[in-house]
Amino acid sequence: MELVDKTINSYFDVWLGPRDPRVKGWLLLENYTPTFIFSTLYLLIVWLGPKYMRNKQPFSCRGILVIYNLGLTLLSLYMFYELVTGVLEGGYNFFCQDTHSGGEADMKIIRVLWWYYFSKLIEFMDTFFFILRKNNHQITVLHVYHHATMLNIWWFVMNWVPCGHSYFGATLNSFIHVLMYSYYGLSAVPAMRPYLWWKKYITQGQLIQFVLTIFQTSCGVVWPCAFPQGWLYFQISYMISLIILFTNFYIQTYNKKASSRRKEYQNGSTAIANGYTNSFSSLENNVKQRKQRKD
Repeated sequence: MELVDKTINSYFDVWLGPRDPRVKGWLLLENYTPTFIFSTLYLLIVWLGPKYMRNKQPFSCRGILVIYNLGLTLLSLYMFYELVTGVLEGGYNFFCQDTHSGGEADMKIIRVLWWYYFSKLIEFMDTFFFILRKNNHQITVLHVYHHATMLNIWWFVMNWVPCGHSYFGATLNSFIHVLMYSYYGLSAVPAMRPYLWWKKYITQGQLIQFVLTIFQTSCGVVWPCAFPQGWLYFQISYMISLIILFTNFYIQTYNKKASSRRKEYQNGSTAIANGYTNSFSSLENNVKQRKQRKD
């Protein structure tokens, strides 16, 4: 395994240049192999989990879901606060910020972004809970793509560009996750579900987040600094892929459902009228049948 790690690391160093020495020896960052193994196991569970659960009763998971979502809400709130204060302390430039000019604030950002990377591993549990509860309709291409890629992308970010211009997307995403995981935590309590109305707006917030991230990342391309340009182009490409997938999800989930509800309402009105007519006809037929039997 050590030989494999050295070989992989040497290839990455050739392709991407030297790593940031400030994260040397940090948990899960020294070698890519653990991140790759976790991602592979995740995909295997996504594939095999529903097959295993096919003939089994779904698990409720209600109690642990409340705790899990509360924990991720608090972690996201912590990351959002630390990132905002770190950016202000370091006097980060919105248009382009390199990875070595923020002083001690850079280390603060790096420490928080490690937690952000690690949170992507924790968030694999989102999918596992879907499998255990047999909510397989929620395990979409978007869901699996987003979860499987984020852990891997942030391993590379943490090793090569762990601060500077990398802060923006993580900051917005942490804020969105405060809203999202608080929603999921509350929805695990049946008594709270009638009062939860903002799920649709969370998806809208995610789309706004991607657009703003593209804009801020593009600023680094137009007004460059010492931040590596290749990372900026990659982030723009990845954000575009998420916009496409999330827009499709939004249309399928909300626009089509709204259209379907309107049709159901219209059809329902007709069905009521037809139901009345059919009932009346049935009553007439029953009377006729009784008369025939009496004869």
